[in-house]
Amino acid sequence: MEAMDGWIHLPRYIDKIRLHLAGRLHPDYADSFGRNSDGRWLAAAGVSHETMLEVVAGTVIDGEVCDWVHAHIRRTPEEKAAYTARLLNRPDPADPEQVAHFERRKAEYGLEDRPGIARFIQLIDANEGRL
Repeated sequence: MEAMDGWIHLPRYIDKIRLHLAGRLHPDYADSFGRNSDGRWLAAAGVSHETMLEVVAGTVIDGEVCDWVHAHIRRTPEEKAAYTARLLNRPDPADPEQVAHFERRKAEYGLEDRPGIARFIQLIDANEGRL
């Protein structure tokens, strides 16, 4: 998983925003755009989806977005590390709702026969052909 300014998921979120702005975001992402993993990043960073849409729309390259994030989102390395740990360890085995959601997604992607895929981050990578 790529990171930008110490934030994992941010490069993926920016890619989704650029695709959305170009009218090319895949319909599979329409329901979760700005929510789910995007929403967890937004909450951890303390910024709104609408603000990020504006920031990305006003830039040409991702480095400009990184500069904006670095200047406007003030989180300690410890806060970023806590966010990363939460994201990398989803679903929480103690949360039956998260586990059920994970299993539904895994089945939807036709990956239920892959026992090595135990986290959402792995599920995304496998679904997109990186694992």
